[in-house]
Amino acid sequence: MQVIIDFDGTLTSEETQASTLAEMSISSLASDVLQVPRDRLVREYAETRARLLAAPHRYSWEVNGLRASYCNEGAFILNTTTLQTLLRENQDYADAVARAFPNAEYDPIVDCTNALFHRNTALIGPAFRPQAATLLNALLHHPTRCPVVLTNSLGDKVTRLLSTLPLDAPVQVLGDTRQYEMAPNWTQTWQHPTLGAIQIWPVSRRYSVDLRRPDYYRALQTAAQRDPHRVVVADTFSLPGALPLMMGIPFCLLRTPYTPRWCARAVRRHPHGRVLNSLSDLLPTLEELEPRDA
Repeated sequence: MQVIIDFDGTLTSEETQASTLAEMSISSLASDVLQVPRDRLVREYAETRARLLAAPHRYSWEVNGLRASYCNEGAFILNTTTLQTLLRENQDYADAVARAFPNAEYDPIVDCTNALFHRNTALIGPAFRPQAATLLNALLHHPTRCPVVLTNSLGDKVTRLLSTLPLDAPVQVLGDTRQYEMAPNWTQTWQHPTLGAIQIWPVSRRYSVDLRRPDYYRALQTAAQRDPHRVVVADTFSLPGALPLMMGIPFCLLRTPYTPRWCARAVRRHPHGRVLNSLSDLLPTLEELEPRDA
């Protein structure tokens, strides 16, 4: 069985690094892109962040016009969404970003925030959760379980960061999975037990998750070629968790200080969903999920 574990926020305690990432991103934006006083941008960032947290169901990380994640599902996601909202709402800022990213893959603001995230998280380095090495080594030594680290970052970056852990063997990395790659024209649907064929999963009155993530789907299907028995473990729901559940893949949500209640509730209500209070809960949970023919 492949145990596919998200990197940022699951193996690492991103809540301890989010403020540092925000400070570095603001500095880069102020000096390299917007050419505005840093103090001004710090104030505008704080005001925007507070507004998002006051009504998180109204604000999201958007890619190609679709919601990739609600703003408060992760500590790093909140930083990304705050920056995107701040930049989109100020036309002078949006114009400056467009000049700095003239050949955008998505749109200039998404490309800008992606670049800030990848560049600065590489400089910060990881803050691994205390149980990370113990968990990975236990999986490496298990006869039927294979740990695979999942990340939107490039695989070589995460491999380098994992090498700082006292691991007994290298861990496979499933990199550049682009869980945020939203495709409005993707026609794939998923069979919901009561709603029928869906592309958007309404998990509560206020919250719904868009499942149109073809790159992530292909990454999970590629993993299935090694072993069809898969479990996905992550600290957020919309990005890495909802699609596996609708594909019939068990998903374990690691509850963190920033986990919204609606996310944990949605995972618990799904027959393939589990909520973990810590990484140490994963091993006994895998005993429940282990395929009977293993």
